[in-house]
Amino acid sequence: MAVIYMTEKGYKELLDQITQLESVERPRISAQIAEARDKGDLSENAEYDAAKEAQGLLEMKIAQLKDTVANARIIDESKLNTESIQILNKVKVKDLKNNREMTYTLVSESEANIRQGKLAVNTPIGKALLGKKLGDVVEVTVPSGILHLEILEISL
Repeated sequence: MAVIYMTEKGYKELLDQITQLESVERPRISAQIAEARDKGDLSENAEYDAAKEAQGLLEMKIAQLKDTVANARIIDESKLNTESIQILNKVKVKDLKNNREMTYTLVSESEANIRQGKLAVNTPIGKALLGKKLGDVVEVTVPSGILHLEILEISL
């Protein structure tokens, strides 16, 4: 797995999520398995099968989150600037086709939330914006076609 850059807040949220899954969800599923096992014949026990499947999915999610944490690098926010676009910058762009303006904050994949304007740096738009400067026009290929975005503002 590649290095994953994230904010200290995002890193702490991941750790909290792992703690929640391990200390609350894992015991809850173990109790469901024990309860289903106590009901007798396991070969025809759909409740037991469902609980075992839920346990497998939970363990997979915990392993993925731990892998993300192991590969995480916390970004030193004091070293951020607005000379060119980088992760954690807020970027205001204008779609030259329809003159619509949009503002995004570039974040790691694990912190992305488009409803909050947080765009992952590994998306087509995020990749196209990285390293660009104020006034640049970027061409981005997206599923709906090609966008031409003018960079209007770069801020922290």
